[in-house]
Amino acid sequence: MKFGYARVSSKVHQTLDRQLDSLKAEGCDEIFQEKISGRSKDKPQLDLLLSKLRKGDVLIVDSLDRLSRTAKQLISLLADFEEKGIHLKSLKEGIFDTSSPMGRAVFQIVSILKTAEVEVLRERTLDGLKAARARGKNGGRPTGTYNKMKSAAAATLYKKGDSISNILEATGIKSKSTLYQYLRREGVLE
Repeated sequence: MKFGYARVSSKVHQTLDRQLDSLKAEGCDEIFQEKISGRSKDKPQLDLLLSKLRKGDVLIVDSLDRLSRTAKQLISLLADFEEKGIHLKSLKEGIFDTSSPMGRAVFQIVSILKTAEVEVLRERTLDGLKAARARGKNGGRPTGTYNKMKSAAAATLYKKGDSISNILEATGIKSKSTLYQYLRREGVLE
């Protein structure tokens, strides 16, 4: 059987459409998809897919970095596939025949290059943040509005020992992170 796997980061503006189109064009019998960061250790759909793969099956991905962010993880997956008689095709990096020694070697080289690419992007991002901080700019989300009435009410309820869900419901605060921010501003939490 041919299985496909498509993944994008959990960011709202990313879609799976391009990957799904490519996987359908390759004739995948079943496609697993998820919106989750590549850095996340828990990828439920990938885990489900890996549990379904059997000898002779082919796993098709748009790009090797959809499966993993590190060469070590990719090489480990490849070794597992080889042991179980499963083949892997990556559309973006070229189609690999992982049943041959040359295919395995090419796979390992490309996975190392992909890992290096991710590390370079990470370093550039960190350098950019450092340069921005040196100019007095801070990264991250902009600070939201502060509602003193809700904040005081939340602090009172928190001190009484009410549950977080009750406090959110009673005050109309939309998220736990906002609630904790309010509690810190009120001096209830550090």
